[in-house]
Amino acid sequence: MQITTERHGATEVIRYANPPKSFLSMAGCDALLEAFRAAEADDDVRVIVFTGAGPGAFIRHVDVELIIGVGELLASGKVGPEVMGNPDAGFPGLLLGISSCPKPVIAAITGTCMGGGLELSLACDLRVIGDDVDQIGMPEVKVGICGGTQRLPLIVGMAKALDLILTGRLLDASQAVAIGLVNESAEDPVARALELGAHLETMAPEVISAIKTSVRRASEASLEPGYAFERAAFAELLTNGPTLELLKRYRDVDTDLDRL
Repeated sequence: MQITTERHGATEVIRYANPPKSFLSMAGCDALLEAFRAAEADDDVRVIVFTGAGPGAFIRHVDVELIIGVGELLASGKVGPEVMGNPDAGFPGLLLGISSCPKPVIAAITGTCMGGGLELSLACDLRVIGDDVDQIGMPEVKVGICGGTQRLPLIVGMAKALDLILTGRLLDASQAVAIGLVNESAEDPVARALELGAHLETMAPEVISAIKTSVRRASEASLEPGYAFERAAFAELLTNGPTLELLKRYRDVDTDLDRL
C-alpha cells in the first residue's frame, strides 16, 4: 500500500495504490486520513483531489479480511459493537473529515469503485469518473453487508439508492452520470479534476466554505445518527447474521463481488 501526493497549483492530489486489486486496508485508511488532514491544514492548498494510482485503479472496496477479522472478534465476544468505528478515526473519520472539510474535495474515479471506495467518493463534493469505468456501485448485499445506506440516498434519491443497494447491481460510467451518482465523465478524470480545481482555486475560500457548510448542513443533519444505526446493524449481522460466512466464501473463491 502506498499513498503519494502531488501539487498542481493550489490543488493537492492524493493517490492511493494497493495492487493488485486496490483494496482499502486499515493502514490505507489511516494513511489517507493523515495525507488528507495535512492537505486540509496547509493554507497553500485550496482544493483536494482523491484518485487511484493509475488507469483501472481506484479503491475497489474495503479489504474483506479486515471485515472478517472484526466479525470474528464480535462473534467471539472479545469486543462489542463499538469496535465498528470511531467517527474521529479510521474509515469513519476519513469520511467525516472529507465531508466537513471547508475546502472543495473532488474524487477522480479512475477504475472500479465499489463499497467503501464509493462511500469515499460520495463524501467528496464532486465526482468525475473515467469514460471507461464499467463497475461502480454498492454490491455489498451479496456478502451480507448493509453499506451505502446514508449518503447514497441524499445524492441519487431514495428509489435509486434502494435499487442499487438491494440488487447490488453495478453501473458503468454513462449510467452513473445519468442517475447523478457522479457529476460527469471524462477520458482522463484526473486531468478533468485538475481543471475543476484550477477553477475553484480562483474563488474566495471563505465563500466556498460558507457554501459547503450551508448546503451540507441542510442535507446531512441526520447522517451521524444514521451512520451509528448502520454500524450497529452491521455489527449485528457480523455477530448473528450470515455476513461472516458469506465474506469467507467470497474470500475463498477469490472472485470479484460483481461475479457472485
